[in-house]
Amino acid sequence: MASSSCIEIDRLGIIPLSITTLCACQSRPSAKTLLLTRPTSNLSLRVVFNGSKGIFGIQGVIPVHKRLVTAVARAEPDGIREGDIKEDAAILEPQQRASQLKERVVFGLGIGITVGGVVLAGGWVFSIALAAAVFVSAREYFELVRSRGIAAGMTPPPRYVSRVCSVICALMPILALYFGHIDVSVTSAAFVVAMALLLQRGNPRFAQLSSTMFGLFYCGYLPCFWVKLRCGLAVPALNTRIGTAWPILFGGQAHWTVGLVATLISFSSIIAADTYAFLGGKAFGRTPLTNVSPKKTWEGAIAGLGGCIATSVLLSKIFSWPTSLPSAVAFGFLHFFGSLFGDLTESMIKRDAGVKDSGSLIPGHGGILDRVDSYVFTGALAYSFVKTFLPLYGV
Repeated sequence: MASSSCIEIDRLGIIPLSITTLCACQSRPSAKTLLLTRPTSNLSLRVVFNGSKGIFGIQGVIPVHKRLVTAVARAEPDGIREGDIKEDAAILEPQQRASQLKERVVFGLGIGITVGGVVLAGGWVFSIALAAAVFVSAREYFELVRSRGIAAGMTPPPRYVSRVCSVICALMPILALYFGHIDVSVTSAAFVVAMALLLQRGNPRFAQLSSTMFGLFYCGYLPCFWVKLRCGLAVPALNTRIGTAWPILFGGQAHWTVGLVATLISFSSIIAADTYAFLGGKAFGRTPLTNVSPKKTWEGAIAGLGGCIATSVLLSKIFSWPTSLPSAVAFGFLHFFGSLFGDLTESMIKRDAGVKDSGSLIPGHGGILDRVDSYVFTGALAYSFVKTFLPLYGV
């Protein structure tokens, strides 16, 4: 048959299946009926045009039970050319990218508004929301550790240890709010987890201990500094003009503390660093930054640094904190490098795990860990900077 369109259906199971081959010649379009007389679960479908290789294939689990499937194959006079297929793909690809970008922007705005409200609320609201994010991030981290790419070269911790560690990580922000410090809780948790790993059945491995301890540090200990920054620095930001007009019902001027202002500037600077780095890399990116994340470029990093510092300086003028320009610039530098290396750390974990995203919880964004990786180290750096280097917390 010189020019035809065929649909080939192959059975991959052991259950007998009645198949009628469907074929339509150029001169005589036809339609035939395929009747599946018995239930089957494994089918392979391949569409062939003009005797060439299959254009696309579907292979997988297709539950069917006494269903009537009608397939119609019609041939056009000139057949389907390869150029037509490429042209269709070229049209569909920009549409898919636009749809993904729209989804990403919509969910990003929703997340930003929600996080802004949580930061303004502070206290238990902030700590519980952070604990929920920490719990999901810890679950994603331990799933990455158990993935084929990482587990191929090491022995991952048992599942029950991973689940217990996720719960411990989620409790750390709440303990930080209640006790004001987390050193004792982290040390106790690490000791209990180490004992559980060493006393497990079989042959304990150092890889299990190291990956678990890093998970406690990365997913539990470091995020607690956001609680210490937002809720622990309760000194009033007296120079902040917004506080004078803040409703008494929501706490009045006393609600605007150094911790609230510092957290708002920190979050905004990190968002600016990521946004400007992405836009700068798309527009001017030529020189790769590191092999850990091939898409990151030096041009994008410079754009992110500039956007981060500009945002920090602008917000310092709005909130009148910190009062000196060098402190605001240093605050911007700190947030940029903290967010950059936090992002690179998670990229290294995902690269070894052989996955693109840590999860699929947020449409268009991946997992929670993909969204908070820039914040993991930055909270500790920001808290240390404000508490140690700024006199009287920058008031």
